[in-house]
Amino acid sequence: MKMGDGVEQAIHSVAMLSGLSEGGVLSAAAIAEFHGVSTSYLLKHLQALSSVGILDTVPGPKGGYKLAKEPEDISLLDIVLAVEGPEPAFRCAEIRQRGPNPLPQRYFTKPCQINAAMQKAERAYRAELAKTSIADILTDLSAADDGGIAGRGCAFLETHERKTAR
Repeated sequence: MKMGDGVEQAIHSVAMLSGLSEGGVLSAAAIAEFHGVSTSYLLKHLQALSSVGILDTVPGPKGGYKLAKEPEDISLLDIVLAVEGPEPAFRCAEIRQRGPNPLPQRYFTKPCQINAAMQKAERAYRAELAKTSIADILTDLSAADDGGIAGRGCAFLETHERKTAR
């Protein structure tokens, strides 16, 4: 299974936005600059996150993005589904019923075993993403960080965070 780059960008963006102060927002351009990615590509994913209630959008020249939920209430699955959509990674097209000399329908009364195995794997994958929150990711990062990662993020937020009226 291969996910688009937008999933990584969206997860990192949500994690970064969790570091904002009360009433703070970041522009899409600032988030893109920090991660070294295209603003227009990232903006598409930020809008998807906003449309499902993960992010709030503050309009205007001092506007930007902020979390709409607490980090512990945002799972990796929430972000993946917002960016990639809810469709399963594997979609069975029932090719076993095609080709020359097709078998009678009686051979296809049970679901395809390949599809069943792939759906089982999808359920396990989604369950794992659902039980991992942004707060969990940040806790793990904090435990492994010698201060360099946090320092870089804090310095960037200090100069790029916009304050909005509450």
